Amino acid sequence: MRITEIFRSLQGEARATGLPTCFVRLTGCPLRCHYCDTAYAFHGGTKQSIDEVLASVAEKGVRHVCVTGGEPLAQRACWPLLTALCDSGYEVSIETSGAIDFSTIDARVHRVVDIKTPASGEVDRQCWTALESLRPTDQLKFVISSRADYDWALGVIAERLQNIPAEILMSPAVPALSPATLADWIVADAPPVRFQVQLHKILWGDTPGR
Repeated sequence: MRITEIFRSLQGEARATGLPTCFVRLTGCPLRCHYCDTAYAFHGGTKQSIDEVLASVAEKGVRHVCVTGGEPLAQRACWPLLTALCDSGYEVSIETSGAIDFSTIDARVHRVVDIKTPASGEVDRQCWTALESLRPTDQLKFVISSRADYDWALGVIAERLQNIPAEILMSPAVPALSPATLADWIVADAPPVRFQVQLHKILWGDTPGR
């Protein structure tokens, strides 16, 4: 498989926010979201075997491992990599765009799945049927760029997600939308979501490998 980077940092999003985590960033993505902050992972990378990846992860000395991208599921080797990480005793999560069917990945993996909003430019790429496989240990994430995105997301939650047990997250697409503005909307409407900001960006900005 092609790997852009493997590094240790703090998890900046979702349920494991703040925990020391090893990130395995796979190369490549079929989407081109307007707010993407990891375009450097679209191309390049280095070829590594699963054993080489496991060795690099072991060197980082942490229990939590997050497989991300790009879109990690764009590489078929991601499936056996996730299983190998779980078999090695790690607490494993994956960050995926939701455009590729994720329902068959190892059941031990915690899935953080994007729901692409209209402002992303990729709203039509969603694999809606895969959402039926989500569990309480998984999370859905809306990245919100505008009031139109927010209202659209509320509609999706009401119409499509009522019976999905995964926790729902909303994040602002900074700088298009300020965190305080999104927080105010959520306070006013009290939808069944958790507000979040990207901790790593508050600490280190857009520096790759942080």
